[in-house]
Amino acid sequence: MKIAPIVEALKAAAARGGALRYRVVHTGQHYDRAMSGAFFEQLGLPEPDVNLDAGSGTAAEQTAAMMVRYEKLLTERPAQICVVVGDVTSTMACSIVARKLGVPVAHVEGGIRSGDWTMPEEINRVVTDSITNWFFTTSETANENLRRAGVGGDRIFFVGNTMIDTLLRQLPRLRPPAFAESLGLRPRKYFVLTLHRPANVDTPTGLARMLEAVSAGTRGLPVVFPIHPRTRKVLGGVAGLPLAPSLHLVEPQGYLEFNHLVRHALAVITDSGGITEETTVMGVPCLTLRDNTERPETVSIGTNELIGTDPARLKPALDRLFASDWKRGGIPPFWDGKAGERIVGVLERLVFS
Repeated sequence: MKIAPIVEALKAAAARGGALRYRVVHTGQHYDRAMSGAFFEQLGLPEPDVNLDAGSGTAAEQTAAMMVRYEKLLTERPAQICVVVGDVTSTMACSIVARKLGVPVAHVEGGIRSGDWTMPEEINRVVTDSITNWFFTTSETANENLRRAGVGGDRIFFVGNTMIDTLLRQLPRLRPPAFAESLGLRPRKYFVLTLHRPANVDTPTGLARMLEAVSAGTRGLPVVFPIHPRTRKVLGGVAGLPLAPSLHLVEPQGYLEFNHLVRHALAVITDSGGITEETTVMGVPCLTLRDNTERPETVSIGTNELIGTDPARLKPALDRLFASDWKRGGIPPFWDGKAGERIVGVLERLVFS
């Protein structure tokens, strides 16, 4: 989702006679096909030029596999710049390898911070940014985070949000999932739920309490719950948990199907960061089950609110939603579908100047 606009912009630049050459390296971190491979197909991306097949395992095992295999790739097929996106383990692992081999790193979504050191993503962000050469940022908050860390303004490029590039391009292609009709989903008459953060799902008791709070607060409306493999594993250990009939567990959805669900939902209840960006642009109320966010612009400008991880705080927020007491929200600067073009323009200057 984050690289598709960059690849498209690289192709467009090449068609105009640009000289940048690139390869897409898939580390294999997200090994579930429904969460990775299908996205390449739906977004019109070609198969990755290289797949490192790092697969599953502990964080350390995944990191080690990526680093060993990416080091071999860069040694055999050198690059002038390593572009990494986001805040996953792949981002950190490949950045470290590149810098150790003398390859400069450009970080797409640089400067994002939650301040929550219990999140693996926060560690990935801070480590990556500590060795990054050039930062492509999504918000003025990210710019300020980097400036406070001592990063010079000549290394920060405020380009916007490639996730939103992808969303705006794909809006006309969004399509309902196969189960939409059988579940009787009607626009603005259902909720979408996603849960995968450790604070919400890593203990059976905590997960059970959160699901009970969701069911109680949504007033019998259908709640579509595409269940993350991590969450499903924990849920399997909750023996005899009586799930409300309005809670519908479904498999992880493709990009087009999931965002169709989001676009037409009454609201989204989530502990994800990226989804809050998409709900902001689509004008859909979003209730985030976290105490902090690395995307504060979705709260200060957009449709998102931080509810926290205490299930008791969910119902009052949902009551406000049902009372139509929810902010309309706006769209942050540069979330206009042109971030990929801006990134490639900067890359051309960095490589050829």
